[in-house]
Amino acid sequence: MDNVGFTRAGERIGRTQSTVSLQIKKLEEGIGRALFERSGRELLLTPDGEILLTYARQLLQLADEARSRILEPDIEGTIHLGTPEDFATVYLPDVLAQFARAHPRVALDVNCNFSFNLLEGFAKGEYDLVLVKREPLGPTGGVPVWRDVLVWVGGQQLVIDPLQPVPLALAPAPDVYRKRALAGLQTAGRDWRIVYTSVSSEGLQAAVRAGLGITVLSKDMVPPDLKILGADYSLPQLPDTEIALYRAPGKLSRAAELLAEHIVHSLEAPGRRVSIEHANHAK
Repeated sequence: MDNVGFTRAGERIGRTQSTVSLQIKKLEEGIGRALFERSGRELLLTPDGEILLTYARQLLQLADEARSRILEPDIEGTIHLGTPEDFATVYLPDVLAQFARAHPRVALDVNCNFSFNLLEGFAKGEYDLVLVKREPLGPTGGVPVWRDVLVWVGGQQLVIDPLQPVPLALAPAPDVYRKRALAGLQTAGRDWRIVYTSVSSEGLQAAVRAGLGITVLSKDMVPPDLKILGADYSLPQLPDTEIALYRAPGKLSRAAELLAEHIVHSLEAPGRRVSIEHANHAK
């Protein structure tokens, strides 16, 4: 077992490393299965651990929902939330649905946009909460909630001429995915040309499907009709980015505070949650 990992876990829940280790040992003995395996300095879930985690997360979500309905049934108001379009489509529906069931008198006003535009609106006071894609910054200026593993993506019938500049379909500057793509190609000495620009992630994916070029997406958000481009395309590996949650300065409504806590809690997962240690190494 990784004592460093258990120490960090203990700090988050107010327990010592030895207490956490003992509880994990008792749990493994109780079900007769190993839940963790060590890989280098990392503590990874076994397949049985991943199964148990799924059920444990569901139980915690139900407990949170029940507690919210009983202890804070009168929470109401409107929450203005900004989020990247692809993240809202893939991950937020279930998260927001769980919150809505626990707080049926709260209205959610959700706006999808690119991170740069969301931060502009946030600075103007248009949002209570925003989720934005950014360079890994650790806890600075927001709470990191998700590590974004970036990959090159193309259409199923993609053909790239190695003698020609790489055709790119990207969001406009200063999008962090665009920055990653251009910096990676420049470092690798690959020529490129931008053939399609769109402020919509759906628009970029449509261009890729049509064979106009390739783009950069989060690995977990690649649609099934597009493909991740492997090493045979000689494209540079892209460093991770992160998604962070920003709260509006000043006193938020109780409803907005509860949603912020719910989002952070719901997105926590081994290997995906951005720890302070990971963020500091990535800087």
